[in-house]
Amino acid sequence: MTELATRAQAFGLIADGVAAGLSAPWRLYLARGCRYLSLSVGDRAEWNAWRTHLGCPELSVRVYDAGGEIRRSSVAEVILDGCRISVELVEEVSTADLEQLLVVDPLVEPEER
Repeated sequence: MTELATRAQAFGLIADGVAAGLSAPWRLYLARGCRYLSLSVGDRAEWNAWRTHLGCPELSVRVYDAGGEIRRSSVAEVILDGCRISVELVEEVSTADLEQLLVVDPLVEPEER
């Protein structure tokens, strides 16, 4: 796809991913004018699959308190033809596992020192 100028093209991008075997996002937000597309996924495996499929080079992690629950928001972003596409995963985390709060991808084992 070379351009995301229409809603149909943006939704086509998601349909292509699902057709390639990725799980459908549980929430999809497309801003008016097709300049922002946001996908919310259910688990880390889906997040990794979508960010790899879309080629998202920008990653950010935010940890915050949400009414007594600690949450970790992982966001991967890419810009395609002026449209910012983000894939977001929100996970509840425990203070008992501080390592999970400190690493970008908890599925990757740390190197032996």
